[in-house]
Amino acid sequence: MKNAHNITNRFTGSVIFTAEIQVADDAPQALRLGAATAVAIAAKANLREADLRGADLRGADLRHADLSGADLRHADLRHDNLREADLRGADLSGANLRGADLRHADLSGADLSGADLSGADLRGADLRHADLSGADLSGADLRHADLRHANLRGADLRHADLRHANLRGADLSGAKS
Repeated sequence: MKNAHNITNRFTGSVIFTAEIQVADDAPQALRLGAATAVAIAAKANLREADLRGADLRGADLRHADLSGADLRHADLRHDNLREADLRGADLSGANLRGADLRHADLSGADLSGADLSGADLRGADLRHADLSGADLSGADLRHADLRHANLRGADLRHADLRHANLRGADLSGAKS
């Protein structure tokens, strides 16, 4: 059965996209939101500042997506393709990005505190002024990433590849390496 599901602006609550999705009436909200987001992305909808909290987006192709300012707290983005996505100022705190492809993504000013980025590919990503405090970056590929002035307090950097990463001004207090 097809149902309409709205994606709203995280700040104003106004509807920014309505998707017709085919999910069971008793499907969890995370799956409903994930399905609606997939429809919105396929339609090339503007998802800037979208409220996608807790969405199950596993398997989504978010290459080049504009999710700047979006609320993706606790979203499940495991192994997703976010290559060259615009995530400037997005809230990804507590999100699961394990094994995600974030090559050349713009995460400048993003909140990734407590996020699981273990095994993620962040080569060439822009993480300037990003909050990565307490994030799990174990085994992440951060070669050529721009981490200038990033907050990496208490982050797990064990086995992370930081070759040629720019860490100028980054706070590495209590980071595990």
